[in-house]
Amino acid sequence: MTPVELSRTVLGAVRRAVDAGELRVDVPERAVVAPPGPGGVGDYATNIALQLARPAGQPPLRVAELLRSHLVHADGITGVEITGPGFLNIRLDQNVGTALVRRILDEGAARYGHSDTLVGQVYVLRVPYEIRAEVVADVLARMVASQGARVEIQQQELQKDDTHETLDVRPVPAPQDPTPLGPDAARWALLHPAPSDRPRITADHLVQREGNPLFRVRYAHARTRAVVRNAADLGFAPEPGAAEPPLLPLLTDYPRILTTAAPLPRLPRPDAIAAPARLARHLVAVADAVLDLLPGALPRGDEKPMAAHRARLALAEAAGTVLAGGLSLLGIDAPDHL
Repeated sequence: MTPVELSRTVLGAVRRAVDAGELRVDVPERAVVAPPGPGGVGDYATNIALQLARPAGQPPLRVAELLRSHLVHADGITGVEITGPGFLNIRLDQNVGTALVRRILDEGAARYGHSDTLVGQVYVLRVPYEIRAEVVADVLARMVASQGARVEIQQQELQKDDTHETLDVRPVPAPQDPTPLGPDAARWALLHPAPSDRPRITADHLVQREGNPLFRVRYAHARTRAVVRNAADLGFAPEPGAAEPPLLPLLTDYPRILTTAAPLPRLPRPDAIAAPARLARHLVAVADAVLDLLPGALPRGDEKPMAAHRARLALAEAAGTVLAGGLSLLGIDAPDHL
């Protein structure tokens, strides 16, 4: 179950509580779910009860209890606990993790996280003649297209298109031409910082060491491919099984990251154009998590391949799939060898 699917499940619980007359509120368009913060438990948490308490005219803990009664019986959920002032902490069925890894491997980099929810919608991005704005707009277009919409990019000097939803893309400009860095490092230098931050155009983006986030992401992708090849040489293959944190929640959250670019004109401008930076940072988190996992993916010495090795190998391959898909949306190459 992805965060997007879990959000729909939470909204379904709200809707059932409203239909039963337990809550008198308008069902919100979305429910935010995220890994639990300090003091939280389980796989995901949501503040939906705190969000609805005031319009419902009830204490947050009472709203949380009402929603918990509807959530505990939902498919894929094995437990719901209330913590703090009314946070709902949700524990997912471990088989859901196995199913997710299998789904990622089946769908591949070109399909996992993509959807057709915005088919038929057209967005217009207005861009100045500035390299960073053009690169950010290109990635926004790719991310929105991954959700089924069509995007047109126009120069801001042209007459504004009033027939479609329009967004002006104006990140802080690049201080100098990044072209000498090469296409991949140049794009990363422009995309990884928040749009409100000035990008650093330095040779640090070319250095092959752990301190370089671009290197870590591309190296992690290449390593996932290498361990799958090495496993084949040892005579065993990936087989989804019990998945291990913290990598699984990051893979689960990838589709939600892609959707953050979708409702572009409805978001405040700085947040709307931050989706590419958000994706880049998410890939860094996936890379760091999978690099921690890889040492245990292959048997050591005389050890025989076991179910745990096959499960870790499948999880690593799924992480490599997400890294490849994310890098592709950023317009950056994902090498199999590095």
